[in-house]
Amino acid sequence: MCVILEEDGGEFENDVVMVPPPNFSTVEDNSIYRSGFPQPSNFHFLQSLNLKSIIYLCTEPYPEENLEFLKSNNVKLFQFGIDGTKEPTAIPANTITEALKILIDVRNHPILIHCRRGKHRTGCLVGCLRILQNWCLSSVLEEYKHHAGSKSRLTDLVFLKKYDASRLRHCLQNLIYQYQGYGSRKRRLLYKEELVQKHQITSA
Repeated sequence: MCVILEEDGGEFENDVVMVPPPNFSTVEDNSIYRSGFPQPSNFHFLQSLNLKSIIYLCTEPYPEENLEFLKSNNVKLFQFGIDGTKEPTAIPANTITEALKILIDVRNHPILIHCRRGKHRTGCLVGCLRILQNWCLSSVLEEYKHHAGSKSRLTDLVFLKKYDASRLRHCLQNLIYQYQGYGSRKRRLLYKEELVQKHQITSA
């Protein structure tokens, strides 16, 4: 997907070409996105998402050029180093759980999740989010396979089948689900103190 924005009355020399990162997709509308590693050619597109945060799932240091982009756009970086070597390397459940705590905090949204190719590590984190959202396991695995394509890993599928969402029970004691809009199936996780403030304003 490539988006071209025309500026100055459509003069092509001033066009801005917005190219998404590889394997880019929306996880939750206007709040959570996933992709492979962003390159400088993708920066204009990332700006259009108005990101507040990025979850980076690789062990390698973030490139200086990318760090400069984050700094200039006030985007916070959360790095959770997960080894990306091939099977039989297992995804560390504790690391995924820590990343998931950042992911479900709406104060970090809009947020982009990425690893190197946006397939395995990113797919496992998104899969655990879906488990937390009470998706049926078959749908969780199908979404993972869709983005991993022919590179789907058995160890990742086993990890998702065994992941215990109760690992987040303590964190979720301070969080609640609130549905936005009548009939909407989208969920928003809000902190209790935000709801208290909202109630106080309503009651005033």
